[in-house]
Amino acid sequence: MNFDIGDGVDAVVNYVLDNFSPFLDFVATVIGFVTSTIQETLTAIPMPVGILIFVILSFWRVGAAFGVLAGLALWLVDHMGLWTAMMETLSLVIASTLMAMIIGLPLGIAMARKDSVAALVRPVLDLMQTMPAFVYLIPAAMFFGLGAVPGAIATVIFAMPPVVRLTNLGIRQVHVEFIEAGNAFGCTPSQLLFKVQLPNAMPSIMAGINQTIMLSLSMVVIASMIGAGGIGNTVLTGIQRLDVGTGFEGGLAVVILAVILDRLTQSLGKPQSAIWSGLFKRKSERKELSPATA
Repeated sequence: MNFDIGDGVDAVVNYVLDNFSPFLDFVATVIGFVTSTIQETLTAIPMPVGILIFVILSFWRVGAAFGVLAGLALWLVDHMGLWTAMMETLSLVIASTLMAMIIGLPLGIAMARKDSVAALVRPVLDLMQTMPAFVYLIPAAMFFGLGAVPGAIATVIFAMPPVVRLTNLGIRQVHVEFIEAGNAFGCTPSQLLFKVQLPNAMPSIMAGINQTIMLSLSMVVIASMIGAGGIGNTVLTGIQRLDVGTGFEGGLAVVILAVILDRLTQSLGKPQSAIWSGLFKRKSERKELSPATA
């Protein structure tokens, strides 16, 4: 006896299209507004200003050497003619990551607070992480057409599991002593969450956000197959034309953007770079010494 699962899936998709079209149109309008606003903002920034912003952030959060390398790498991207495409990709990554955080963080908190929720959500996350990335493009294109909106939705589904899992894990790994101390001081459940659990779970949560950003970047490139745009178009053009040079340029631009985003997000929650911390330390020492010398 054979079970034709594909026919069942097709029936569900057709039912959704027939009965929930207004809701799908509303979702597409909202997501389209968010993605287009971020994209227009980033593409409106002149290239030298954009590179300067990345260099300052890299210098501040990571270090002087990485700031110089980031500036040179972005200058190379511009000279390959891919600056605008990289900003389009970055806008989709930012929009997808924000949506994944809005959904994933509360879901991870709910998993940490109730084992029943964790037992229900965990198999869904396993399915989302093991399903081939290309599969998400099919329903996204059927429900929302072609363009940046279905690309962003497919990216959210593909990239959301790490932030959910690591938020759940980080909250569960908070030391029992901290929880007992909060209860002893009379914290309410919400106070315990926001003042004790989340601050102590922040390294794990930031690791989840970092992984979500990396997965978003990889999926956004794949989503160029349904018209998401960005650097993925360059890579796709190289594949279609068997043009190794074009494909290599697109891949190199993706790598540069991925490394910069990875280092910047990893630095969040860590102390400032040695140069800046040393500068601020010397300033504070001068302030402390000035009353004594006076």
